[in-house]
This record gives sequence, C-alpha cells and structure tokens, in this order.
Amino acid sequence: MNQTRVNQLADRIRVIVAEMLERRVKDPRLGFVTITEARLTGDLREATVFYTVLGGDQDQTGTAAALESAKGLVRSEVGRQLGLRHTPSLAFVPDAIPENAKHIEDLLRTARDSDAEVARRAAQATHAGDADPYRTPREDEDLEDDLDEDQDESDDDNDDNDDLDTGSR
Repeated sequence: MNQTRVNQLADRIRVIVAEMLERRVKDPRLGFVTITEARLTGDLREATVFYTVLGGDQDQTGTAAALESAKGLVRSEVGRQLGLRHTPSLAFVPDAIPENAKHIEDLLRTARDSDAEVARRAAQATHAGDADPYRTPREDEDLEDDLDEDQDESDDDNDDNDDLDTGSR
C-alpha cells in the first residue's frame, strides 16, 4: 500500500486512541498518559502505539496494565472509525523519548561544563615563547628591493634559456 496512506492512517489511529483514552476509558490505573506516535505496518494488519506516562515506575506499570485491559475497546473503536476491511491489532509500547531526552541533556551539560573548564584554563594560560610569536611584516622598502632582485635573477635565467634554444643541432 502507498506509504503516504499508511502514514495518514497511523496518524488517524494515534488521534483515535488518544481521544478514547481521554473520553471513554475510565480505568483508575490510567495515569497521565500521552500518545506520542502510532506506526502501522504496510499491510495494515498491526499498529504499534507509543505512549509516555507522567510519573514514576508504579504509574508506568499501572498505565501499561490499564492499556492492555482496554485494548479490545480501543481496537473496536479504531475499526469503527477507520472503516477498513481488517482492523489492525494494537500493541502499546512505552516510548523511550523521555529517557533519550534526559540522556541528551546530560551529555549537553557535560559538554558545557568541559567547555567552561577549557575556557577557564585558556584565560589563565600564558604564551610558551614570545608574547607575539608571529613574524612582523618587513618594511615596504625592503620588500620592494627584494622583489627587484628576484625580478633581475629571473630575467638572467630567461636569457640563459634563450641561448640554449637558439643553438644548432
């Protein structure tokens, strides 16, 4: 099936599941759940619904159990609203986005700390040799004299090459 159509159906499944959990599923174990994404296989037989839960591990396990028990009700509503020949089976999977985001934030914090340390050390650093290790440009007159000498030498070299070219064989 066309991938665009599959993506549209997956997005529609995400919306339907989110509305069902908000309005019709009244399980007290269901915490602050957010449906982040839905993926649908190309043959439209299986849908994976990713979710996040605000809270601790106990809230995570309670929400997972509530989603499993409400799976049949949610699947029948998905089938009714989509109007497909075969209603896709649903699998609820906790989304790893919050853990990945926390890991990335930790890496960025470490990088900022090391950058601050490098900047602090650079501010305290002194030159290893002279204060100005770069060559200073020579005076313009000296430069012109050197250019004139180089030009004279290249003219002499060209004269020698001309003598060689005109010789007989």
